[in-house]
Amino acid sequence: MRTDAAIAANRFGLGARPADLQKVDRNPQAWLLDQLQGPSRQPGELRSLPDTADVLVEMQDLRRERRDMRNATEAALAPDIVKAYGRTIRRHYLDQSEARYRLAARSDYPFFERLVHFWSNHFAVSADKQPMPALAGLYENEAIRPNVTANFADLLIACEQHPAMILYLDNQRSVGPGSRLGRRANRARREREVGLNENLAREILELHTLGVHGGYTQGDVTTFAKVITGWSIGGAGENARFAEGEPGHFEFRDAIHEPGAHEVLGQHYPQKGIAQGEAVLRDLAAHPSTARCIATKLARHFVADEPPQALIDELTASYLESGGELTSVYETLVGAKAAWAAPLSKYKTPHDFVISTFRAFDHVPDSTRFVVGALDLMGQTPFRPGSPAGWPDTADHWGGADALYKRIEWSNTVSRVVGSRINPVELGDAVLGPTLSAESRKAVSRAESNVQGMTLLLASPDFQRR
Repeated sequence: MRTDAAIAANRFGLGARPADLQKVDRNPQAWLLDQLQGPSRQPGELRSLPDTADVLVEMQDLRRERRDMRNATEAALAPDIVKAYGRTIRRHYLDQSEARYRLAARSDYPFFERLVHFWSNHFAVSADKQPMPALAGLYENEAIRPNVTANFADLLIACEQHPAMILYLDNQRSVGPGSRLGRRANRARREREVGLNENLAREILELHTLGVHGGYTQGDVTTFAKVITGWSIGGAGENARFAEGEPGHFEFRDAIHEPGAHEVLGQHYPQKGIAQGEAVLRDLAAHPSTARCIATKLARHFVADEPPQALIDELTASYLESGGELTSVYETLVGAKAAWAAPLSKYKTPHDFVISTFRAFDHVPDSTRFVVGALDLMGQTPFRPGSPAGWPDTADHWGGADALYKRIEWSNTVSRVVGSRINPVELGDAVLGPTLSAESRKAVSRAESNVQGMTLLLASPDFQRR
């Protein structure tokens, strides 16, 4: 068996299942490229989930029910409604987490799934802000998943116009000072109640497209924020002014949009309404700084914390030559010699470690709390990176003695629950192939029990890296 098979399954994929390497070994690159379009039908794990609009309407109804209580008797029931709101949020969060990790554990398209997770982290929203726990998984499925192999501009627009992103970065509160509503508020001296919010504009420039050193200025941030005023959500019924639009869906509100032509990064944008913001996004997607930012992140994620400059240059050129067609960039990545270099150089995040463990056991977890609890223990709670920057993708964040102890502790637990009847040496050979070192194999083979041997295998440097 070639090392390339183990690299394809573990570096590009989500970890090998026991029978995977034999299949992958026939042609590792073709195995990866064949996955790029993903499954022909929506996976069953996702079909049972509601859509974002339904969840937002449900949340709005609960808030309205509490707000409309008119007397002391009704007000006494308010704590029950607050609890119901919390339970509903938690139920949606657990359902979406379960769907994500069950799918990752069983998927026959692990390269495609890794790309979904990569872009979900690039365009991160975090479930530590309400009502994001009930939306983050739906955002991944609705904005990210359908556009993983599209043009980057289409992926970018889908993410920025999704209600989860709008709510997470408060763009529904952003009011152009020269808009109809902004002018009325200023005349009434209500400047503190309405105003421009730069959050979404800043994160698009800094994190989603050009990058921190991409050549934009604070003036570009402010102007771009004006361009995307009015990007909101329909049916915000708490305020009669914003009751129009399909509830829970993206809605452009002309009343709060800053009118007129604007200049961003030296480009003039005379378009009106929503077309103006989309024009800026498409130009940002085509910018050389965006190409380099995306190329660097892909190379860092798939190859090394400090990826070869030649690989970054190759991916950047592929992005620019194809006009941002992501499939072309992935094909360049898979075809790059540096991407197949051994040994495996990426230290697994807790997310990768947990998924690859379940795949090694060929086990689909049936307890959401077991998965969420494991990732919480190891510091990577599902859908909760804590900031728009997403989770770190380098070993210096995930290493350390305490972090390793927690991984060993969980390895021992999952080995007792799932792996006690599996021969750890045979499993190591099956899922790691030639990348299982002689030293690790010897240590596992000398274990006093299957549980101890499995714990040693999961905690070994060979399994901890991809």
